Amino acid sequence: MIKTLLKSVREYKVPSILCPIVMVGEAVMEIIIPFLMTFIVGQFEALAKGEITEINVGEIAICASIMVICAVFALLCGVWGGKLAAKASCGFAHNLREDMYNNLQSYSFANIDNYSTASLITRITTDVANVQNAFQMAIRMLVRAPILFIASIVMTIFIEPTMALIFGGAAFVLGIVVCICMIKVVPYFRTMFTKYDSMNSVVQEDLTAIRVVKSFVREEREIDKMKKASGDVYTYSVKAERILTVMMPCVTLVMFIVNLVILTLGSNMEIGNIAGNVSPSQIQTLIQYSAQILSGVMMVAMCLNFISLSKGSMDRICEVLNEKTTLPKPVNPVYEVADGTVDFENVSFAYSQKANVNVLQDINLHISAGETVGIIGATGAGKTSLVSLIPRLYDVTQGTVKVGGVDVREYNMDTLRNKVAMVLQKNVLFSGSVAENLRWGDENATEEDLRIAARQACAEEFIDALPGGFDYDLGQGGVNVSGGQKQRLCIARALLKKPHVIIFDDSTSAVDTKTDTQIREALAKYAPQTTKIIIAQRIASVQDADKIVVLDEGKIVGIGKHDELVKTNEIYREVYESQVKGGENE
Repeated sequence: MIKTLLKSVREYKVPSILCPIVMVGEAVMEIIIPFLMTFIVGQFEALAKGEITEINVGEIAICASIMVICAVFALLCGVWGGKLAAKASCGFAHNLREDMYNNLQSYSFANIDNYSTASLITRITTDVANVQNAFQMAIRMLVRAPILFIASIVMTIFIEPTMALIFGGAAFVLGIVVCICMIKVVPYFRTMFTKYDSMNSVVQEDLTAIRVVKSFVREEREIDKMKKASGDVYTYSVKAERILTVMMPCVTLVMFIVNLVILTLGSNMEIGNIAGNVSPSQIQTLIQYSAQILSGVMMVAMCLNFISLSKGSMDRICEVLNEKTTLPKPVNPVYEVADGTVDFENVSFAYSQKANVNVLQDINLHISAGETVGIIGATGAGKTSLVSLIPRLYDVTQGTVKVGGVDVREYNMDTLRNKVAMVLQKNVLFSGSVAENLRWGDENATEEDLRIAARQACAEEFIDALPGGFDYDLGQGGVNVSGGQKQRLCIARALLKKPHVIIFDDSTSAVDTKTDTQIREALAKYAPQTTKIIIAQRIASVQDADKIVVLDEGKIVGIGKHDELVKTNEIYREVYESQVKGGENE
């Protein structure tokens, strides 16, 4: 896990390595200052005892000057270390988000199906922020704190070994407390992040479907859902924080006890009641070192706190980074699609390897280049699953899908998908102008190219009527246009790719019958060599096709022209009679 995450440090290795070194410098200065203080106080102590007749002002001045230099150097190291840690951690988080997003772009639909949208958003935002904080704490404290701890112990041994044993025992007790807290708190944090996913899912779903919520007057229900989801996050967050709050009082308690023991033992050593040789000035120094030792333990505890908080986040981030696409790249990819021929040879398909039943079963179908093919079937018959195999959105479970006579698994992915355009059932537009959305089909398209594609998709007239025409801002998701207008824009966008194969997945359902007919006539006129595959619920959309494929429960139960299927295929005839003949009788 750590190895996977550290790959994202990259160009920020220098500040990431330099920061701990600088923090060591700060720790060393903090160790030296109490030792120098002992010398100065010892001078006055010796004068009071009559051991010396006068104070050596020159030595004290030199010692005080060194203390000032050490303090200034420690300050500079602290400031520089903070800047380095900020630069390294922010850069690490930037790279981490970029690496996650880049890997997400390589996912197949099968990979994406493993995650909810809300979960991926949480991982890229909240989880990365947690890991960033842990990384910053680690490079600042996880080197500085042990150095401070070890050096303080060494200095204590140099002054009085007995005191070192006391400090070591106190640190051991605190270490046990910290470990117990970490063991108990990690499961709560892990659960809390799953609750974050649920909360984000509620927000995303509610905002996406806000028009439905308002039209059905379900605002109160959605508010209650959000209240429950937010309450779950609060509950587990409080449980975790309640455990972590134990650490600070424990450190304070141990520190007070240690100071009391130092004063008690030190004063008894001074008057000779117990063995040992500690002067009042050394007692003061020992108290300072005890504070540094215990603060070192506390720093480690804080680091472990952040690390435990981010442990669940690290696991979730690594899941995204380590996920490999289910669509492996070919060794020697093909970079040219000859034509729009499509062949399904003994194809079976299931969305999951664990599935007991295939969505498609024993599909054999030949589509010649330039043909118009309609696909009809009930909901769940496998229509969308069938056409999703052509641009290799999924890989077949068994059999072969060929485009231009070549197995789709042998193509370079970009080459294949640039020649197989798909107008999805759910029309998706992006924030920006009409022209910017259309240029998803061809980023180098001229204004004339845009206009031609819009004309073929019967979208030119309504685009010209918009304020600004092709420069009209569609808003997020195309909220400023109707459903039928969205569909025509998506069709125009697909036509700009000049594909060999274009697939319409029920993508004219929101337009009227007249416009639907005009779109099909334009495609037949302006793209005669393009293979057109039309999934539709309306018989009128496919009855003029060169052939119509009837699907039922993942199997092809009929192939033929409209008139032939009306006579020979019961499923097709029932659909036809319910849509057309019934209307004529009325």
